[in-house]
Amino acid sequence: MSDDSIAAMERLKDKAPQAAELLRQLANANRLLILCHIAAEERSVGQLETDLGIRQPALSQQLAELRQYGLVKTRRQSRSIYYSIADDRAQAVMDMLYDIFCGDGQPASTRAKAPRVETPARPRGDAAQFARVAPVLRR
Repeated sequence: MSDDSIAAMERLKDKAPQAAELLRQLANANRLLILCHIAAEERSVGQLETDLGIRQPALSQQLAELRQYGLVKTRRQSRSIYYSIADDRAQAVMDMLYDIFCGDGQPASTRAKAPRVETPARPRGDAAQFARVAPVLRR
């Protein structure tokens, strides 16, 4: 093994717990749906509840978990709280998941910033579900 390979392996060992925790956060279907929905643009709690079909108590619990780990950030406007992705690593993973499961062949960096998201009325079980994103034409 070269010195570079050994150094890379040491960095991997140091970062493995962080990567495992990020993946644990993404392993919940509701949290994954929430992140997928706010990956393109911030959404209010009311929008998330309506669009994703997740009832308010469950939604609040999942948003609290995402906030606690630092994956989302909030912005208050009047009586509404808006959520957006706060962690570049989470954004990169969401972009990758979009490209794999929902992509239209375009790299994430060239995609329109605010695609329209259509999701099932209610998530089923704990299996991961991804939003279906309709492409927005750029001018």
